[in-house]
Amino acid sequence: MRIIVLGAGAGGGVPQWNANNRISSAAFRGSPAVPRLTQCSLAVSVDGERWAIFNASPDMRQQIINTKALHPNEPALRASPLSAVVLTGADVDAIAGLLTLRERQALSLFASSYVLGVLAQNPIFGVLNPNHVQRIAIEPGKPFEPLSGLVVTPFEVPGKPPLFAETQEGFAVNAAGGKALGLLFSTTDGPAKAAFIPGCGDVTADLLARLQDVALLFFDGTLFRDDELLKSGEGEKTGRRMGHMPMTGPGGSVDAFRDLRSVDKYFIHINNTNPALMRGSFERRELEAAGWRIAEDGMEFTL
Repeated sequence: MRIIVLGAGAGGGVPQWNANNRISSAAFRGSPAVPRLTQCSLAVSVDGERWAIFNASPDMRQQIINTKALHPNEPALRASPLSAVVLTGADVDAIAGLLTLRERQALSLFASSYVLGVLAQNPIFGVLNPNHVQRIAIEPGKPFEPLSGLVVTPFEVPGKPPLFAETQEGFAVNAAGGKALGLLFSTTDGPAKAAFIPGCGDVTADLLARLQDVALLFFDGTLFRDDELLKSGEGEKTGRRMGHMPMTGPGGSVDAFRDLRSVDKYFIHINNTNPALMRGSFERRELEAAGWRIAEDGMEFTL
């Protein structure tokens, strides 16, 4: 199994287009201390020929250009190695890239019934011609194969409706209704090898149990501290209010996963305000000492 990090940033990426904070400013300048990140997405393959993308980032076109494995590689005029897209939620940074895939390419689109309902309510997603793009509902606890030989098992994690739906649905964070999914990756005849959880409001006992045997974990790293946006003056919400548990602090990810020692742990979906994005920073060293790494665009893993 090959896994490529197409994007490691949270919504807006790094730098965010209108952000002038320390991290984004350094990224705009091209500082080697802060690598630029596109918005969160993975590409996964079992044979190196056919690929599935997990979350359709608004940066998808640039991510494909940056990733040779996703370039058209056949003599046909339209022949992408991308065969499937799997969505973990309905936030803009997970679905907007679908509009890039409107060019009469045969694809399978997998998502919870909740996320498919969000897409169905917005007519702009009708550009994904149903003659070419099949929409398939997935259910928590039921494995499916987006590609031959790749088995994905979805499960619910604490999350909330996307921001644009809060006025209708509220903003309660819970682990029901298919609003936020975690995914386990395995091959057809093997155990779970990796997990992708880009948005999570809390670590439950069920989640910990699911991750005991994986080799590689990509987990929500949106904010370093829960009150990061409040203290910086860049927002009016805590991380948990946004459906993202913080990396540190009481009940944060480092604390929650302290006994998960045999797993290679990477934070992904990282906000442009997060000081751990700065290479060599105190915050980065603190995470590394706890056994965590920061995902970056272009990282590749073979399991």
